[in-house]
Order: sequence, then structure tokens, then C-alpha cells
Amino acid sequence: MFDYNIEITAENLPQMFGCMVFNDDVMRERLPRDIYKSLHKTIEDGRELDITVANVVANAMRDWAIEHGATHFTHWFQPMTGITAEKHVSFISPYGNGKIIMEFSGKELIRGEPDASSFPSGGLRATFEARGYTSWDPTSYAFIKDDSLCIPTAFCSFGGEVLDKKTPLLRSMDVISAAATRICQIFGYSDVTRVVPTAGAEQEYFLIDRSLYEKRLDLKLCGRTLFGARSPKGQELEDHYYGAIRPRVIEFMQDLNRELWKLGIYAKTEHNESAPAQHELAPIYGIVNAATDHNQLTMEFLKKVAERHNMACLLSEKPFAGISGSGKHNNWSLSTNTGINLFDPGADPSSNKVFLVFLAAVIEAVDEHQDLLRISVASAGNDHRLGSNEAPPSIISVFLGDEITEILECIADGRPYNHLDVCGMDTGVRTLPEVKKDTSDRNRTSPFAFTGNKFEFRMLGSSNSISGPNTILNTIVADVLERYAERLEKADNAEDEFYFLIRDVYKAHSRIIFNGNNYSTEWIEEADRRGLLNLKSTPEALPLIMNKENIRLFTKHRIYTERELRARYEILVDNYIKVVNIEALTMLDISNRQLIPAAMRYTTEAAYGAAQRKAVGISGTSDSSAVMAKNLAVLSDSLYDRTLALDRTINGAKMIKEPIDCAEYYRKSVLPAMEALRKAADELELLTPRDVWPLPSYSELLFSI
Repeated sequence: MFDYNIEITAENLPQMFGCMVFNDDVMRERLPRDIYKSLHKTIEDGRELDITVANVVANAMRDWAIEHGATHFTHWFQPMTGITAEKHVSFISPYGNGKIIMEFSGKELIRGEPDASSFPSGGLRATFEARGYTSWDPTSYAFIKDDSLCIPTAFCSFGGEVLDKKTPLLRSMDVISAAATRICQIFGYSDVTRVVPTAGAEQEYFLIDRSLYEKRLDLKLCGRTLFGARSPKGQELEDHYYGAIRPRVIEFMQDLNRELWKLGIYAKTEHNESAPAQHELAPIYGIVNAATDHNQLTMEFLKKVAERHNMACLLSEKPFAGISGSGKHNNWSLSTNTGINLFDPGADPSSNKVFLVFLAAVIEAVDEHQDLLRISVASAGNDHRLGSNEAPPSIISVFLGDEITEILECIADGRPYNHLDVCGMDTGVRTLPEVKKDTSDRNRTSPFAFTGNKFEFRMLGSSNSISGPNTILNTIVADVLERYAERLEKADNAEDEFYFLIRDVYKAHSRIIFNGNNYSTEWIEEADRRGLLNLKSTPEALPLIMNKENIRLFTKHRIYTERELRARYEILVDNYIKVVNIEALTMLDISNRQLIPAAMRYTTEAAYGAAQRKAVGISGTSDSSAVMAKNLAVLSDSLYDRTLALDRTINGAKMIKEPIDCAEYYRKSVLPAMEALRKAADELELLTPRDVWPLPSYSELLFSI
């Protein structure tokens, strides 16, 4: 067994990787052959787990966990808070005469009973209805964290209503597997019995010095700065992007990698991002359920490891005004149990019928369900980022590139496709090897881009769980694939029908395809002419989830009941209101208790200085001290007035009973009042000495590491 306490080196990394995970290799080694096969069958075929098998697995898990230093176990689940939850229970059981034994049963492995009343439920559970259940998800490996055996689980209420983000994702995986398998078999892939969606989440984040973070109440309570004048230097020189990583950050990244690798997380690339103090970590993508678990752990360890290095990790979508915010690019694809990537175009995409059918399904699904994809990334934090020339706009479109678009146009027009020549890049330097160019460029402005063998959904906010967006993707594509399967199965000749299908899809849904600059104002105007949705804010987007078509979609595929869907809608609306309200109250606290007192003191000091100068005869045609004192007084009064105005505006929300109307009020009234207050404070900051202004500046926050 690998000694996980020793220093990790390049030589022992392969042995160390996944050493804290009860993975397939561990199960094969520790479980009796028949038990291992039975468990594997459960995982592969989705069969119910036998309690006899569960007892044997539980014993093996316990022994393995204890050997690795674990004293407790916990059902690790993902409630609708967007973060993970855990209740730790020790392995100890009394054994008479004050002694104990270490026990862990199959029943404890399979089921737990956390309190369900204190998690967001959207009305599914009343406060007095406390019982909830966690149920082991054997498709995601157990692991050890903080000396506890963590068992990934689903979470539901006493009445069976889904209260988590994992269960809908698992349901959607089953739905798309069934639909995609039908398509594969229609085209002769008889050995394909299962299709799994895969994902990989590129995670962006900021690192700042911990001592400065502790002085910013807005960062501590809200994750983003609510005040702050721009730094003289931001990202104008583009010298941070892919630049040399500073030693302190390198040490953090190395430590983070070690923690993630122990948990079997395929942390692959790391680099500086475009904004100062911003960085990115990307994994190798894998099965979407495990990828979701891994991303939740990645966000947790980003914060833990940063604190260990006297830094703070910011996962908010827009922690600093005036520079790029943070996203999370969700790379999504489909793979068969035989190892085929269904979005791999191959050497000749024009003749790869399976690829083109799945490509068409994505195009149609995205066009039909623009609203759901927008809703899947909607949050108060992400509203500050989308459309700010640093992230895709709130308009959904699909980038395919020149080659794939031309192939679809040729099929739609009934004309032959002339293959694009793949040429090498002429660098003009003879010693450099020839580099073959791809047939299409990348488009970093696209919200949903085809990137060679997968789609990159770029609209997710950095703090988002990837569960919701992938649940939506799986469901909407599965729904289209089912229709395709029915059409192709009914056709006299599926090969001929294929061309009619692609033609019909392209003609009906080509409006969603856009290969240009999504940041341009011209595209916003063009998208409007095409009839595409432009849902600029969360309150505008959320009500659409309860449209009849969406209710039909989710209930048909048994992803959500109508009641479960409404609960999620209410939770999202409630979350938006609470987030903006917390930010507004935090602004009041900072302004009243820090900024206004500092501004008044300095204004009084400046006025006294101006009076003294005048008293001793130091004045001329332009008395700079008097002008400065007057400017400070005007801005201080403005700061005070706008603080009072924000307070009144917040109180106005108490009169609104309907939640979505309240959310709209916060968007239309509270956010502008917050912005007005910030403007006054930021102007005042620029006239106030650093030792007087109570908040660390943007220059300090962004350039302190």
C-alpha cells in the first residue's frame, strides 16, 4: 500500500494518484470475486444493490478507510445550496466494559438520515417535516477527506421528492444513454449497449493575500468587492495571461495538485488567466457524474489550500469591477461503452453519419431550449459577468467552425462537399517544424462552441455546480435523439432518411449557428432579427422554466416532477433575492461604519487645514486647499445621501409579496441604488490618502501575491 504521508515526487506520483479513493482497483483487490462482480453489475447496469453485497462492501470500505487514518464516515451529498453537505459519524460502537469496536454496516453504507428541513426545498418540506434520506451512489467512488470516509450519495425527502443536484443528473444520464444507444444501433453499432455523457470543468479563480481579505467585509460575506476604485494598472498590458507564475502561487498550485491527485481528480493544466491575480485549473474530462463530484471537491480544496498558504481564493463570478470575471467552461461529450467518442468527426466528417446525427441533435436541442440553457447558468453573480466583453453574452448560439458549417450547408442544399485542404502554417523560419492547422479556428466568444470532439459550454459562472447545466444538456439532447430514433426506425431506408433529417434540421435551426464575434453589438442586433432570446438577467430568465413545454420535457423523461421543478424555480428566485439583499446590507454596514466616518474625519481635517491657510494669509486666486475641502464635502454628503437612499430602497422590498416581483425589484431598484452608492465611494477613495481610507485598494488586492 502506498504511504500517502510521504513527499510526492514525479517518481511516485502514479502510485500516489487516487490513493485516498476506494476505486475499482481497490475493490477488485479487497472484495471477494463474486461480490466484486455483483457490485460491478450494479454500477454498469443500474441494478438494485443487494444488502448482502452491501454488507461485504461496507466491511471492506471500513477496513480500508481505517488503514488510511479515517475514524468517521459521512454521506457526502449535494443539496440545492450549490455546495456539498456532510454529517460525520464515527465508526465506534460500544463493546462492554468501556471498550469499543469499529463497525460499519451495509445499512449505514446504503442509507443515511440527515435533517431535510433546513436545506432549500422550495416548499417540498415544511420546517416540522425533518426526515430526509441519503442513498449511496455506487457509480461515484467513495474517498477519504479530513479523516472521514466520504460516501457520495443522493438526497431525497421522506416523501421521495428530490432535494439534491445529483439525482436529476443521474436520471438524465440514463435518459440520454437509452436514446443515444438507439441511434448507434440504427447505424450498425450493435455492440453499443450504453452511452455515457462526459464532462470536464475548467475552473477560474482569484488569489489574494489573506491579511487583505480579512479587512474586506464585502469579500468575506459576499465573495466580491462592493466598493473599490480601479487600480492604475489592470489587465491593459495583457502581461498576466499565461505569464510566468509567481513563486507563492506555484507553491499553492503544487500543494493543490497533491490534494486533488490523492482524490483521483485529473488536475491537468494550470496557468495565469487574463486578469491580475486570476488563475485557471483544468482537469481531463470524464464521466459527468464523477466530474461533477470532482469539481465540487476542487472548489472546496481551492479555498482550503489557499488558506493554508495565507491566501484567500475567490470563486465569485465578478470579484473586481473593471477587470475580467471568472467562468467555468463545461466541456461536454458522449462516449459509448465501446470507447467511441460520438462527437469525434473523424478524418472525413462529411461521411461520418453518426457524428452528423449527434451534431444535428445538439443544434436542434440548443435552439429549442435556449431558455433552459440560460436558466442553467443564471445567478446574481453571473449576471455581473455575462455580456461584459469578457464572457459570452446572455444570447445562446452555437459555434461550429467553417468546415462543419459548410458540410451541413452542402447537405441542406443537396450539393457535393469539397474537402477543405489542411495546410501547414508558414512561419517563415526554416528550423521550425511544420504545424498542421485545424480546419477551423477557436471562438472564445461563443457561449456554446464545438471544439473538435466535444462542445464547450462557456457561460457557467465560476461558483456554479456543473450538475444543473449537464442535467439540462443531457435531457434536451436525449429528447431530440428520441425523435430522431423514431423517425429513422420508421423509415424504409435509414441511410436515405439520414440526409433528409440533416437537411430538415439545418433549415429549421441554422439560426442558432453563429461563427462570428459574439461580443459585437452587431451580433446582438442580428440575434434579435433571428428571433433568438436575450435574457439579460436572472429574474428575466427564471420564470421560463415553468413554461408548459419545459414541464412536459422534464416530466416526460422523469427528470423532475412538476412539483420538483417548481421547487427549483422557487429556490433560484429566493437565492437571487437573498444574495442581492446580503450584498446591499453589507454595503450599508461598510458605508455607515467605515466609509462615512473616515470621509467625515478627513473632510473635517481638510476644511480645518483650508481655514488655517486662509487665517495666516496663504491664499490666492486659486486656493487649492479650499477647493479640495469643498470637493470632499460634496462627495461625503453624496456618500451619506446615497447610503440613506439604498437603505430606503431595501426597505421597499418588504412590501412585495410575490417572489419573482421582489427579484425584479432588486434588479431594477436595489442594484442601481447600490451602484450609485459605490460610484460616490469610489470617487471619494481617489481623493483620500491610503492610510485614511479603511478598505485595502484594488492595487493592493490585485498585486499583493
